[in-house]
This record gives sequence, C-alpha cells and structure tokens, in this order.
Amino acid sequence: MKIIVSGSLGNIGKPLTANLVAAGHDVTVISSNADKKSAIENLGAKAAIGSVSDSGFLTETLKGADALFAMTPPNLGGQNVIANTTEAGRAFAKAISETNIKRVVMLSSIGADLPTGNGPIAGLYHIEKLYNELNTSITFLRAGYFYTNFYNDVPMIKGAGIMGGNFPADVKIPLVHPKDIAQAVAEEIVKTSEGKNIRYIISDVRTPGDTAKTLGTAISKSDLPWVEFTDEQSLEGMKQAGIPEEIAGLYTEMGTGLRNGKIAEDFLKSNLSVDGKTKLEDFAKEFAAQF
Repeated sequence: MKIIVSGSLGNIGKPLTANLVAAGHDVTVISSNADKKSAIENLGAKAAIGSVSDSGFLTETLKGADALFAMTPPNLGGQNVIANTTEAGRAFAKAISETNIKRVVMLSSIGADLPTGNGPIAGLYHIEKLYNELNTSITFLRAGYFYTNFYNDVPMIKGAGIMGGNFPADVKIPLVHPKDIAQAVAEEIVKTSEGKNIRYIISDVRTPGDTAKTLGTAISKSDLPWVEFTDEQSLEGMKQAGIPEEIAGLYTEMGTGLRNGKIAEDFLKSNLSVDGKTKLEDFAKEFAAQF
C-alpha cells in the first residue's frame, strides 16, 4: 500500500514509519522540518516537506495514496490554539475529499466526545466532526493520556520532591505509550472497514497516586507523593515555567476534565479493552533511564 504518515518522526511517527516500511509498504512522511528529510529517507520512506495547514500541499501529497495517518499538532502557535488545530483538520479534510483517499486513521484522544471542558482536546472534537462528513473509511483512534507527559514532572521531582497536577491522586486515568499508538495505527491503516469507527488505544488505567509511587520506586524515591494543586496554582505554575497563557489555560482546563472524570468517562463506562502492551511498570524503566 501507498501510505502517508503525518506527524514527522516523533514518538509515534518514527516507530510507525519503521513498522510500515518493514511490512513492505510505500511510505511518505509529512514533516514541516526540512532537516528531517535525511532521517526520513534513512528509514526507507519518502519525505514530503510542508505544512499540515496547507490544503494544497496536502492534496498534492495525498494524490494516488491508499491510506493516511492524520495527526494534527496540538499546539499550533501560542494563540488561537483550538481554532488553528481545527483549521489544520479542515485542510486535511479538504485534501482527503479532493483526492478520494479510501482509508484514514486519525489520531484523536480520550475526551474527544466532549465539545468543551477538555482543554486542547476540543480541537480534536471539531476535527472528528469534520471527518464524519467525509465519504471515506475512517477510524478515530482515541488515545489515552500519554505516559511521556510525566517527563514534564521531572523538574518538580528534582526541585520539590513531588509530582502533581490539578487533579487528585485517586482519579482513574487511561494512559498510553506512543509506541502502542504506533502499533494500533499500523493495525488499523491496512483494514478495509467501511464507514466511521472509534477505537480507543489505552496501555493501562491507573491513578496519579499509583503513578507517582511506581515512577518514584523506579528512581529510588518510593515515597514520591502526588500533590493535587488548585486550578489557580496549576495555571500560575505553568505560566511561571514559560508556557504561553492560552496554552496554560487549556491544560489547566484539561486537568479539570480529568478531575471531574468527564474526559475519561466514555472509555471507562464502556468497559472497553486495554489494548496497549506497555504497562506503567514498563514505562517506569524508561522514565528512570531518562531521569
């Protein structure tokens, strides 16, 4: 198959590209960074350098392809994040429609069933709605909270001896490893299913308190606590760390959605399977190696 992969060579794109090339597919990787061209070609894929907000570039790239992995960056600039993310989805939708590509796997998220109260995930809600209008086979791959987000806690662990966020230690959160997402995309993109389908890709379901203990044990800090911050503390902490105010506000809102259970609710209430292979204890080893 001729497959287009967006998302460059990040935590998902790199293992996905390697997987698809090894399986014998003709793979083109979209990247906005021309410096990635050699690395993409070294994996045995072709590089298409351009912006996912440019429908003309996307249309040209998608011509003649059998399938697309569509991934929109979550933070397109420090302002108008939801609108910019949605516009990138609109550009993809236009290119998909104009090229009549037959199979699409879209990276979405837990909480994408919600129009509001989910922070940056709201952009994915709008994109799912756009894609639902397309006459093609689409799987909305709703991923859990990335394990790799916990790397953001490293300065807090080293500086204050805690992990934390504006959600409590005992709330259940569906978690996922990017390489499990890559595996799920590789499985879904070659399917010949019809219509629109939703698949959740989750590696583990754990609480923040359990996460802090597990990661803490891996770095020889078995008493590492999870501290719940207020929304105001969370917002100010991110702003002080240099995160743009709009993005800090969106991530604070996402934390609120995790705290009240709304973001995880659709997955948890459906008793769906946990398909990912990488459990929290497995990720803890990676975390310790990076710590």
